Amino acid sequence: MNARTPRGIGLRRFGTPLLAATSALLLSACGAIDAVSGGDSSASPKKGDDITVGLLLPDTDTARFEKFDYPLIKKRVASLTHDKGRVSYANAGSSATRQARQFAQMISDRADVILVDAVDSKSIAPQVQKAKDAGIPVIAYDRLAEGPIDGYVSHDNELVGEVQGRAIVDALGDKADTSKIVMMNGSVTDPNTARFRQGALSELKGRVVIAKSYYTKEWLPSEAEANMKKAIRSVGLDNIAAVYSANDGMAGAVIDALKSAGVAKMPPVTGQDADLAAVQRVVAGEQRMSVYKSFLLEATGAAELAVAKVQGKAIEFDALAQSSVDSPTEKSIPAQLVPVVALTKDNIESTVIKDGVYSVEDICTPKYADDCAAIGLE
Repeated sequence: MNARTPRGIGLRRFGTPLLAATSALLLSACGAIDAVSGGDSSASPKKGDDITVGLLLPDTDTARFEKFDYPLIKKRVASLTHDKGRVSYANAGSSATRQARQFAQMISDRADVILVDAVDSKSIAPQVQKAKDAGIPVIAYDRLAEGPIDGYVSHDNELVGEVQGRAIVDALGDKADTSKIVMMNGSVTDPNTARFRQGALSELKGRVVIAKSYYTKEWLPSEAEANMKKAIRSVGLDNIAAVYSANDGMAGAVIDALKSAGVAKMPPVTGQDADLAAVQRVVAGEQRMSVYKSFLLEATGAAELAVAKVQGKAIEFDALAQSSVDSPTEKSIPAQLVPVVALTKDNIESTVIKDGVYSVEDICTPKYADDCAAIGLE
């Protein structure tokens, strides 16, 4: 899955200014789409506004899927179709078998287009092929699915790992090269895991001592906690200088395991997704950082690609998917890759609060009031 940006789009930038630039990009893209839609398209629309977009999300352990992704996609589809389009939604609850059944049902129900965030990117391929045979376009969302997909919307996933790895090296400072860390990677069935890990290793390899590395079945926090307990027994609690955790759900489990073991001072722990609980842990100093990936940009982009594809608006589709990626089964898949930002104590207000993901009241509950006050978040 080699991400490329053949049309000159640069994504590897860091920091708060990126969010502003990305938000501006979204607004300008929406304007461009509206402008083009008012004129002649290069292809006659296949469908009108009365369309059904199938949405298959992988789990409920990742808080963002239910709270942000689904509502945002539903809202944007309605906006693009003058409230005539609908989203048919199903969550697999971390079961690849259940997701295959849900996918088959959407094909049977004749959804006009299907957005799928695969539990298992390889095992979903037969369903993608069945959709293709039935004339239903499939767009991979957040994770790159195998099979003949028509598009892909996600983030620069290698950059996610780089941001996480760099946070660990920076936190360890001069002691980094002798420090032992534990790597808590995601699920092997998720192709993003390899990209996250590759990006992280580009920052960590040769700069720290990787004492233990684990893959986490289906991204389950319970599995991460069990693996962290193994690492503590093997490496020794006092010898673990930092933990690379690929996402926030696992970060919470890692921190729980360290607390249960009686850690005197919490080592730097990374995360991803900017879950509310993770943001609160960052405020409290329990979690070093999370990776904030704009849910608005990803979800909105997916809805726009889906509607443009099913309505046959090739110009709009190409304008949205200006990158391309390869999967193990397909080459040069049109893609929209959204940048990411390292979320720390220093930029909570200018990221998740500014973007309306959370309010100060959401984050600064009584439990975290003193920690919020200490960083000026009131």
